[in-house]
Amino acid sequence: MINRFRAVGYPLLLATLLTGCSNSDEPAKYVEYSLKGTYSATLSPQSTYAAIGSFNHGGSLWNVTQHERLYNWNHKAGDYSLISVSAFSPDELYAATAEQQELVLWNLSNGQPEGFWSSPAEILAMDLSANGNYALLGLANHTAVYFDIKHGGVMQTFRHDARVKSVDLSDDALIALTGDDAYNAQLWDMQTNQVIHSLKFGNIVDTVALSPNQQLAFSSGTLDKAVIWSTLDGTVRHTLSDNQDLFGRRLSFISARFSPDNRQLLTGTASGSVQLWDTQSGEMLRSWTIQKRDIYGPTSAGVYAVGFGDSIYYAIGSNGIINELR
Repeated sequence: MINRFRAVGYPLLLATLLTGCSNSDEPAKYVEYSLKGTYSATLSPQSTYAAIGSFNHGGSLWNVTQHERLYNWNHKAGDYSLISVSAFSPDELYAATAEQQELVLWNLSNGQPEGFWSSPAEILAMDLSANGNYALLGLANHTAVYFDIKHGGVMQTFRHDARVKSVDLSDDALIALTGDDAYNAQLWDMQTNQVIHSLKFGNIVDTVALSPNQQLAFSSGTLDKAVIWSTLDGTVRHTLSDNQDLFGRRLSFISARFSPDNRQLLTGTASGSVQLWDTQSGEMLRSWTIQKRDIYGPTSAGVYAVGFGDSIYYAIGSNGIINELR
């Protein structure tokens, strides 16, 4: 590939492919939540809290507005858990953390655990229903399961052709969106256990997200296309990144969230950039580059989580730094 593109100046091309955006803004403020980086990071629906799976101190819950650590969340006393996945309920009453197949439900009001469970297979992705009653789990055994996280047990199983790497559950838990390693994004009816719509990608589907009104979906493949599409008829509304476009649009989006009014979408990439999109026009409104741990180093941090605040946007990098974006 390098030889093929050497004639058009591949160093400039490579920089464009890695960053995806030029003239990006810098964070207005950034705060370190983890000293040496994170296995995982998740922002709650209203960006009130952040759940961090740190390299050096295990799991923790943070107040995002005050940048204050509230609780240490580890699955065993005296041990630092490798928290690979976390999720919040839409009402911000509960959170869940996962370590391989171990799953713990936490009460956000007091930081105490309310359930310890084991899933049928390794947990790769997770979302919670209202009041933390159920968890939608994307698993390595080619299934997604709807799990009763307060009483235990699998309620429903959604079979796929490969590992399920990304999931999102609607706030009313009536529909779900999944992405798998067989290059499929699938919209499911949670009552009938049937696929409503399916989109095919050219690579592993890294990220999926549903809008609050359930009418729009975002799905993206690794260095492949990324699209906003309609959950009503399954048609693509806007292509944000395209695997056919060589110059600057081959991105790997690893986080995404729709705004509460459904009119905007935040995305974060594996190369450390954040984009704000207009969901009606598909236009990119703003872009940022998150803070690197070593500002002179060549390596960017991936954007594990993005969220909307009060006249502010948030992004958490794999380096353990949360960024305030304005």
